Amino acid sequence: MRKHWIDNLRWVTVLLVLFYHVFYFYNNKGVFGGIGGFGDGPQYQDVVMYILYPWFMPLLFLLAGISARYALEKLSGKEWFRARTRKLLVPGTVGLFVFHWMTGYFNTAVAAKTGALDGVMGVGRFLLWAVSGTGPLWFIQDLWLFSLLLLLIRKLDPSDRFHDGCGRVFGGKTGMVWLLLLGVLFWAGEQLLIRSPRPESPDGLYNLYKPLFYLVPFLMGYFVFSNDAVQNVLGRYWIQLLGATLATGILLVVFTFGQDNTSPQYLGRPLNCIYGWLACLAMMAWFKARFDRTNAFAGYMTRASFGIYVVHYLVIVSLGYMMKTYTTLPPIAMYVILGVAVFTLSPLLYEIIRRIPFIRWCVLGERR
Repeated sequence: MRKHWIDNLRWVTVLLVLFYHVFYFYNNKGVFGGIGGFGDGPQYQDVVMYILYPWFMPLLFLLAGISARYALEKLSGKEWFRARTRKLLVPGTVGLFVFHWMTGYFNTAVAAKTGALDGVMGVGRFLLWAVSGTGPLWFIQDLWLFSLLLLLIRKLDPSDRFHDGCGRVFGGKTGMVWLLLLGVLFWAGEQLLIRSPRPESPDGLYNLYKPLFYLVPFLMGYFVFSNDAVQNVLGRYWIQLLGATLATGILLVVFTFGQDNTSPQYLGRPLNCIYGWLACLAMMAWFKARFDRTNAFAGYMTRASFGIYVVHYLVIVSLGYMMKTYTTLPPIAMYVILGVAVFTLSPLLYEIIRRIPFIRWCVLGERR
């Protein structure tokens, strides 16, 4: 039977990504991909970033690892990887030149006003737009690479002994204790970030993609959390995990608000890692226990959430940039307008693109 709680948790998390990006775009920390905040004082609305950023992308990689396990039980490695290449690599490469260059245009608009792009014309400027338009697509680019690595890792354990052993250990009577201790790997992954990235070097890109950090939850999903016994353990403790997550989240906000919550130093702190890992466990436990069902809307979101994720950032950067640059709207109006727009225009944009042959393949990785 299909595990609807995994589908539901995935599309809910994608919607949280859209919500997060509304605040991310106007953050006042000068974080890459944003246009800047409003004034020099603290922006208390940025608390959304502190609450969501530590866990929602690791959670998506966890769910991707679980889904990879289930898919490979039905498909051969070659069939699955061919499908992953079309769904992930094509939108993450070809799609940049067909659609996401428009996102890159707005991403580089501020730099163009300062004269930083003077002398870059024609094809060179278009290539710059395309590369700068990667935006949230780093997620699917990482995921394609992890899919390739997974096929190699599977060859080391063709009889699934490691996977089954994880099910016995983490799904046993003391399984919850061991699941909590897996947070050490979460913390260790954050320590692999470059603490002082060098300007005009690949260091910043490495810290954005965080391949070694995100590989950990992806493999955890495949080997550990794809076991039914482990999922059942989580489901029994959903209330306790939500309570612990709420408590640590409050502590994190109280003691760290105002700091750059995307910096390597911040992300590597024990409190951030404890909160991030507890939130991942709590969300899986909660949805396993309470949301293992579906309806028409959930079914649509299960099918559409990937495409909405792929196209949504164009709505954010275009409308967000135009309002901040060319209007005098109060900040609260900008947040409201941008929030409503990203949740309405992104699905509309997705529905338009999925109906256009070839463009659908380039941008969404869908043949039909």
